[in-house]
Amino acid sequence: MIEEEFDAIVVGAGMSGNAAAYTMASQGLTVLQLERGEYPGSKNVQGAIMYADMLEQIIPDFRDDAPLERHLVEQRFWVMDDTSHTGMQYRSDDFNEAKPNRYTIIRAQFDKWFSRKVRQAGATVLCETTVTELVRSASGKVIGVRTDRAGGPIYADVVVLAEGVNGLLGTRAGLRKMPKPESVALAVKEMHFLPDEVIEQRFGLQGDEGCVIEAAGTISRSMAGLAFLYTNKESISLGIGCLVSDFAQTMESPYVLLDNFKNHASIRPLIAGSEVKEYSAHLIPEGGYKAIPQLFGDGWVAVGDAAQLNNAIHREGSNLAMTSGRIAGEAIIEIKGRNQPMIRRNLALYKTMLDKSFVVKDLMKYKDMPALIHTNSRNFFMTYPQLMSQAAQNFMRVDGTPKIEKEKATTAAFIKARSRWGLISDVVRLALAWR
Repeated sequence: MIEEEFDAIVVGAGMSGNAAAYTMASQGLTVLQLERGEYPGSKNVQGAIMYADMLEQIIPDFRDDAPLERHLVEQRFWVMDDTSHTGMQYRSDDFNEAKPNRYTIIRAQFDKWFSRKVRQAGATVLCETTVTELVRSASGKVIGVRTDRAGGPIYADVVVLAEGVNGLLGTRAGLRKMPKPESVALAVKEMHFLPDEVIEQRFGLQGDEGCVIEAAGTISRSMAGLAFLYTNKESISLGIGCLVSDFAQTMESPYVLLDNFKNHASIRPLIAGSEVKEYSAHLIPEGGYKAIPQLFGDGWVAVGDAAQLNNAIHREGSNLAMTSGRIAGEAIIEIKGRNQPMIRRNLALYKTMLDKSFVVKDLMKYKDMPALIHTNSRNFFMTYPQLMSQAAQNFMRVDGTPKIEKEKATTAAFIKARSRWGLISDVVRLALAWR
């Protein structure tokens, strides 16, 4: 095993870990990055959305060789019941800009590319290496790590924890608590492969244009959850996620939910004839601002999902991960430049810088939203979608029934399913949480 001492050790080679390692290595720090997978991204087969502005701050010319799938020109939002969907969509030719804002990516390919950039920046990257323990000094400061490889500890001035939401290293060391089931979602995904021309025809796309569908409603069986469909060049990423606590309470099967979603009348034609080659499951932090743990201490910082930095309301994760990794790297570089030790007092700079970024400001703004939606999940994900569908049917079905009678029936259905004041209360609380 490596014997030398490093300026920094980064545990994990996902979005946040790669961002931190690249930021530090590109400024001349000696960096060791450790990844337990066979290669970066080997345990991450799913498709995802990547936000260009955040990566551009790290690697300005990333578009030259990054494995990007489609740039997104259309976003659809669907509220679904068992047989229908009510939706809205936004599509703009403005997104066909010289430097598009959002892309779909396949993480297994993208993470491998990002890791190559980390190596080119000068970092040492070791895969198939599991960090088993943090090494501490007599005073309790983290001074390195032990791994499952032969040899003794590896030392560093600071350790960056980028091990993901369910990483055990930080929890075993007592640096953070295990995330609560009600603050973590389990998402399952499939990759459906189709010729690019078929995808473009079905979604009204041209060239590398892409479309995203996000859906909520009875598909999650009254649990707080979201389903999604992303178009890639020659595949479609399709999945659904719900809170772990809800799965435990209802004993619903994640795969059954996914199977029901892909066989829904609104989804089935979009993936007809596709070949399913990949299936994956992963955890996503959903607790929002109130679930963020301690982010720094003597000799360590936490970034990305390990720090519970995910904006569930806006379905944003990779941009928060990359930004937190970059900011952690910049804070460490600044402390190193001052010739100061990597102790808690100095590493507080990372939290100060993060608080000034959009990451914490966005999470702070919607700090009450996750709890509201989770508490009233049956209303938001079962009752209201069914009522919306019934109201739309009454409006569009012409069968000789007087309109006034249909209006009365629709109103009565709302009152029967959820009292008028209860509905108003939910709407008001949702608006206040969104303020």
